[in-house]
Amino acid sequence: MSVTELLPIRDLQACCAPITREPINVVNAQSLAKSLKALADPARIRLMSMVAAQADAEACVCDLTDPLGLSQPTVSHHLKVLVDAGYLSVSKRGTWHYYRLVPGALDSVATLLTTV
Repeated sequence: MSVTELLPIRDLQACCAPITREPINVVNAQSLAKSLKALADPARIRLMSMVAAQADAEACVCDLTDPLGLSQPTVSHHLKVLVDAGYLSVSKRGTWHYYRLVPGALDSVATLLTTV
């Protein structure tokens, strides 16, 4: 499965009712699993936390590599997975990429997993 096959999390809210209210159908379960898979990696969870912890909830890839203890290409790969899944947005400034949390992306996941 390629990263581009992941359903953006912002689209999940429209397709799925919270799973504790009614059984989720096969198609929605597969879409939700693909999106959650993007978070199911310790490095990606740490990246989300590191970006969220910044004063403006934005971080340059150059500031994420050393604290994570991974190579720049590996960090960039993890960030791309999170962007493709709809959890982070990216903007380029000069030669650097800056990552920002997508407002409400994690709220959508929490809503799907709990009752409203």
